[in-house]
Amino acid sequence: MTNLIYFINSSLDGYIADENGNFDWSEPSEDAHAFFNDHQRSVGTSLIGRRMYETMQVWDTFVLDDLSEVEREFAEAWGDTDKVVYSTTLDTVPEPRTHLEQTFDPEVVQAMKDQADRDLSIGGPSLASEAIRAGLVDRYVLRLVPTIVGGGTRALPDATRVDLALNTTRRFEDGSVLVDYSLR
Repeated sequence: MTNLIYFINSSLDGYIADENGNFDWSEPSEDAHAFFNDHQRSVGTSLIGRRMYETMQVWDTFVLDDLSEVEREFAEAWGDTDKVVYSTTLDTVPEPRTHLEQTFDPEVVQAMKDQADRDLSIGGPSLASEAIRAGLVDRYVLRLVPTIVGGGTRALPDATRVDLALNTTRRFEDGSVLVDYSLR
C-alpha cells in the first residue's frame, strides 16, 4: 500500500511563506537537506500546484557540478521523480517526467495511489488542502522551523479536522524539528 505524503517546511506558527511570500527562513541545514533527499528518493510521483512547480523548476536547470554534494543529490532525486502539475493557467510543462493536469480529481489521485509501487508526495498548501479535505493524505511530514512569521501562506487548511498518530520526530542541526504523523 502506497502513501500520499504531505511533506512541507513550516514556521512554528504554521506558515510556509510569510506575508510577502518569502520563505528564505526555511533554508535547511545539511542534515535536514540530506533527510529531504532520502525522502525524495522514496517517492515515485510528486503532485504539485503551479506555485510549487515554479519554485521547484530551478532544480531542473542547475548545472550539477555547481552544486554542493547534498544539493546535487536532491537535484538528481528530483529529476528521477515523475511530476504532475495542477494548474489552470499553464499551457505546458516542458521538463522531463512532468505532465500537466487542469483539475484535481480525487478519484484519479486515488487510482494513482492504488496503482503506484512507490509513495506519492503532494506539495503546495492549496493542492494539499484539496487532498486533505478529500481524505487522500496518509502521512503528514512537517519540518518545523524555529521562526515565527506572524502570517502568510498557511501550511495546513483551516476548518478541517484530521486525527493523527505520531510516527516519529527528529531534531536537525539548525534547530528545526521534523514531525511525522499518519492517519489514526
